[in-house]
Amino acid sequence: MTTDLTARTTDALRTLGVDVDAISGSDLDARSPLTGQSLFGLKADTAESTAQAIDAAYQAHLAWREVPAPVRGQTVARLGELLTEHKQALAELVTVEAGKIKSEALGEVQEMIDICQFAQGLSRQLYGKTMPSERAGHRLQESWHPMGVVGVISAFNFPVAVWSWNTALALVTGNAVVWKPSEATSLTAIACTALLDRAIADTEAPSDLGKLIIGDRAIGEVLVDSPKVAVVSATGSTRMGREVGPRVAARFGRSILELGGNNAAVVAPSADLAVAVPSIVFAAAGTAGQRCTSTRRLIVHESVADEVVDKLAKAYDSLAIGDPFDESTLVGPLINADSYERMQQSLAEAKEQGGELVTGGDRVEFDHAPEGHWVKPAIVRMPSQTDVVMRETFAPILYVITYTDLAEAIELHNAVPQGLSSGIFTSDQAEAERFISAAGADCGIVNVNTGTSGAEIGGAFGGEKETGGGRESGTDAWQGYMRRQTTTINYSGTVQLAQGVDFG
Repeated sequence: MTTDLTARTTDALRTLGVDVDAISGSDLDARSPLTGQSLFGLKADTAESTAQAIDAAYQAHLAWREVPAPVRGQTVARLGELLTEHKQALAELVTVEAGKIKSEALGEVQEMIDICQFAQGLSRQLYGKTMPSERAGHRLQESWHPMGVVGVISAFNFPVAVWSWNTALALVTGNAVVWKPSEATSLTAIACTALLDRAIADTEAPSDLGKLIIGDRAIGEVLVDSPKVAVVSATGSTRMGREVGPRVAARFGRSILELGGNNAAVVAPSADLAVAVPSIVFAAAGTAGQRCTSTRRLIVHESVADEVVDKLAKAYDSLAIGDPFDESTLVGPLINADSYERMQQSLAEAKEQGGELVTGGDRVEFDHAPEGHWVKPAIVRMPSQTDVVMRETFAPILYVITYTDLAEAIELHNAVPQGLSSGIFTSDQAEAERFISAAGADCGIVNVNTGTSGAEIGGAFGGEKETGGGRESGTDAWQGYMRRQTTTINYSGTVQLAQGVDFG
């Protein structure tokens, strides 16, 4: 299968416009979780080449910031057209490198297309404000201007969508982008950059607007520490954010952090289980539990807990696990052996802390992929919200806890240090309103009668507390890539000071 997968990957790369010979090298292995084995070797960047990429992007920005925003939108629109044209090939690479089932991989590329369309419209809506002045013959206005170079650090679980969220908005707001992808998903990054380069060439935009750096942590540090990188948008673990945030702040840069999520869904007594159960199953087991928005905790009212767990267990037992290219497969592999080991360690800790394994947790082995790591998604009933439940494990483990009243459910929900996505399943409007109120869920994303995963690009994406506080994608997230300027215009012909100050 490795040979077939290598050939399949090479064909997809060439379809996407990648010169495979030019990227080949011995610095970094491109691997697939479908087999656990190397596909082929890649060249990696150095500290020197990373600095050169940043310099080139900065020079491109100096020209790009002078281009009218609606014209900049044409480049992003062209990228969206190319993504639409090559949707199948890019989705295939997402499956090869991230292990996503075909439907989810196609959905991720569709997110890219959606954000390009959103950003093109946004290019005519970068609104400022005008404010009344207290001084006669004066006017105040607020304008938004590009920041410069935006550094994007992305994770393996959304190898292309997160880059597109940042890049589409950064480009229409007049910035250049330097992208450091996860080492686990270098091929998808190379393919996306090839499409962006083509869009740039087709619209005669500055050639270095989108730069890619491939390699390990060391080149990421160069990106984080460079004073020419005005904004660093980093997606990954809370541990990573604790390192990136202070380093960017130390040089007075701006960071957009999208970090961990220990997401919970509350199931109330009035919940429609025909809606709740499939929503929970997808949110907890989809992408093999490797989404930042995956449901990891289920807080269920004690009166319906047994019924909910029974229905979930039956649904879990029917999940098709296997080759993500197979249309019938619902759960693909974990990204690597480390993920599998962390899952097993967490399950062992849950047992030590009084947990009862309801179903799942076993490894599923395939003869054609002995180094791949498939697992059966697990459900564990916990006596309380113990240490292991409080910690995010990036794997398909769903911890079930019971509650007696909504106040207790909200308290349990908010007790964890992360604050990304949340949900409640209820037919009681008062309960729903309370959950989404200021005294309710403390997450950046709150859902009613839908799962914790599956956000749309029209809404700003991000979370609070140890999730980092950043926002990407929709509504006013574009402001994170721009600097605000307040201007006073005096057309009175006289000198007037604010606050009635008289300086003679």
